[in-house]
Amino acid sequence: MNVIERYIFTKGLLTFIATLSGTMAIVWVTQVLPRLDLVTSNGQSAGNFMYLASLILPSVVPEVLPFSIAITVAQIFASMNTDSELAVINASGASRWTVVKPILVLATIASLASFLFANVIDPLSKLEFRRLLASARADLISLVVQEGSFRQVEKGLYIQIGERLPGGDLSSVFLADSREEGVDFIYYAKRGSVVEEGDDRTLVMNDGMVQRKSRNGDVSVIRFDSYAFDLSALASKSEGSKMYAKDRNLLYLFDPDPNDPMFQQKPQEFRAHLHRRLAEWPYSIVFALIGLAVAADAKSHREGRIHPLVTTLTLALFVRWLGFFIGNQAQSSVLFIPLIYAVPIAASAICIWFIATNRSMELPVTWAESLTAWSRRIGDRMAFLRIRGGTEPGQGSAP
Repeated sequence: MNVIERYIFTKGLLTFIATLSGTMAIVWVTQVLPRLDLVTSNGQSAGNFMYLASLILPSVVPEVLPFSIAITVAQIFASMNTDSELAVINASGASRWTVVKPILVLATIASLASFLFANVIDPLSKLEFRRLLASARADLISLVVQEGSFRQVEKGLYIQIGERLPGGDLSSVFLADSREEGVDFIYYAKRGSVVEEGDDRTLVMNDGMVQRKSRNGDVSVIRFDSYAFDLSALASKSEGSKMYAKDRNLLYLFDPDPNDPMFQQKPQEFRAHLHRRLAEWPYSIVFALIGLAVAADAKSHREGRIHPLVTTLTLALFVRWLGFFIGNQAQSSVLFIPLIYAVPIAASAICIWFIATNRSMELPVTWAESLTAWSRRIGDRMAFLRIRGGTEPGQGSAP
């Protein structure tokens, strides 16, 4: 790279890191908040919660990277155009490739990162997330249940512990199980303990009784010296045991297990996800080309009818929405699979044509004027509402 190319690459890299960090933080928080119940209801520590939350990040990265690249390209070239740097570069006789090359290098790095996260890191993270989630449910009795309080382990299963004894033993164990339709079980034991053997966990209750009540009102009571209640079954019933097509790595999607129950139910979904994994990782390059086609030309301030960032994001959102739509349709029809590849290829070809012919890709003038007029009307309406509500200076109500 020459001096100009290194300058653009460095400027783009710093902007990209700042944009990616802010975007990732916002998306990550929105994904993590619905899972706060892991702490409030399952009693997990803050450290475990943060570890679980970090496992969500790999699934977010491939979706955020392309838009971060689009924002970066639009922002740096809008800034360079404002400072007349693009005009100076053009006047120096530098080729168009001088501006395009560093952006494509940055976008290629982002695309390779998307491929790595989507096909290697994300499937491993989802597998670990499901394992920890299932383990958290199984650990509920041994780690979470507080003395003297009823806690719901899962729908239809409740437990209360009278006291925790030294050595991990429990006293006055009460357990109500109504998960089986038409039958209710109530267990009571003077003492109990949780026994772990590998990944298996069992609640052993000693010196107690079990009451069985059917819907027709029949009640039977049985005393026992020792009774074992399997806790590992709770983990096996959770969604963590189900592996969908989106949770599999690329090698598995190439050759899925024919005995996989999820593959037997929806084989087309596995094929569609395979082709989506192969077609969607270069979207960072596609969005970089959109940004270059929109903002990489030097323009006078009088020409700019609408900010390049608005145009770039509008086009990028449309292309990504079209890719999502076709990818979802491909899960039910094989006819849509070629279109999964057609969307990024067609978008890239159009952008390359604009760049090669020194044309600027912009929203139609009528669209720009409509957006400007629409935003002006919104601003006028908000000002009217503020005045009417008495929030403007001098418009407050009398005491």
